[in-house]
Amino acid sequence: MKTYSLEGKSRAIEASSADQKRALKALRKESRIPAVLYGGNEVMHLSVAFDNIRGLIYTPEVHLVELTIDGAKKMAIVKDMQFQPVTDELLHVDFLEIFPDKPVVIEVPVALEGYAEGVKAGGKLTLRMRKLKVKALYSKLPEKLIINVDSLGLGKSMQIGELSFDGLELMNAKNAVVCSVQLTRAARGAQAAAAGGK
Repeated sequence: MKTYSLEGKSRAIEASSADQKRALKALRKESRIPAVLYGGNEVMHLSVAFDNIRGLIYTPEVHLVELTIDGAKKMAIVKDMQFQPVTDELLHVDFLEIFPDKPVVIEVPVALEGYAEGVKAGGKLTLRMRKLKVKALYSKLPEKLIINVDSLGLGKSMQIGELSFDGLELMNAKNAVVCSVQLTRAARGAQAAAAGGK
């Protein structure tokens, strides 16, 4: 999995909520995003420059984050993000610190490969789940989960329970459908014509 380097500055937490709101507003005016890093021995409050974090947030890819806070390096993943509901402006980011010997739960993008039997027969391949939740040591995390669909027939689907990846545990429900080949009108017509010709 790719690593994204990000510089952060620790920030003080104000005693009153009014002072805290003012401090956060001032940070955002400077194009800095308030963030928090948890999962280690202590919760760290920090801020990161919006220009630096943009490439991490607005991408379908998943990254490990090498977070440098006041000179100290930490490995982390993005656990949560808050956006302003109307303007979609990034308001806050939660980072989870990760360690080489502790498994982490993260969503990894799905990539389909191959030419499904059902598509050859006129069906349409549909990806139902763009990301799957996996549990693994961060050294085992792939950039994407590649699923071969060559043997997927017309009207058939592939469920989580049918998949397995080395060093990863899939956390989604076993009966959740990842992808399927749906019957199109043309395929239905071809099936009906074939049935009528028998």
